[in-house]
Amino acid sequence: MESLGRIFDPAMQRPRVPAGHIVYAVGDLHGRIDLMERMQAMILADAAKRQAEKRTIVYLGDYVDRGPASKGVVAKLLEGPLDGFEQVCLMGNHESWMLDFLDDAKAGAGWLMNGGDATLASYGVRVRPGARLAQLEAARQAFAKALPADHKAFLEDLSLMWRAGDYIFVHAGVRPGVPLGDQDPQDLIWIRDEFLWSEADFGAIIVHGHTISRHPDEQENRIGVDTGAFATGRLTCLCLEGVDRRFLQT
Repeated sequence: MESLGRIFDPAMQRPRVPAGHIVYAVGDLHGRIDLMERMQAMILADAAKRQAEKRTIVYLGDYVDRGPASKGVVAKLLEGPLDGFEQVCLMGNHESWMLDFLDDAKAGAGWLMNGGDATLASYGVRVRPGARLAQLEAARQAFAKALPADHKAFLEDLSLMWRAGDYIFVHAGVRPGVPLGDQDPQDLIWIRDEFLWSEADFGAIIVHGHTISRHPDEQENRIGVDTGAFATGRLTCLCLEGVDRRFLQT
């Protein structure tokens, strides 16, 4: 009877990260290095109170655009993990958009309308949304010269997915009905409604950013942590330890 009790213990069925591992998943930064630094201080303070053999910070993408310090955020991530931590950096749709613009000025029309102008300005390139193609091409060339090689390499090497125990971390979400190993990279960084409204069992709890909510969006099959930091000042971090979940917020 004792062994049956362990098998059917509800706590044993709750999603968990591996024993001895604490994971901090940080939502969309969008050029707010001030909030990033505040959150890092909060994470260090929280971790100092925990007993964990392994500590990982997962940044869920969208480091650039909209806020004033995209270049500073990328540079900060390039410094590497905080002392005593591992660092995972995922690709967001805004990083993908930025790289697309470097390849083709035509991508700039949509990108600039969604905050790309702020990223360019942080690297010393000025161009307004609505610029003509010739102006976009001039801006693309200037940006290609202004972007440090290590910044470009960092963006090109960003991961699309990371897993810890029963949790999968991506920027936007996953497509229902598609095995996790067969997901389209475009879905991982862009998907919204099909994922957000799905009640499907994805095979893991999906932790994501991309879609803004006033408060952390905690559902049975997913947890959204994008609280619109660039506009609200509320940068959110999900903390996972064993079966426990909690949130930090600026």
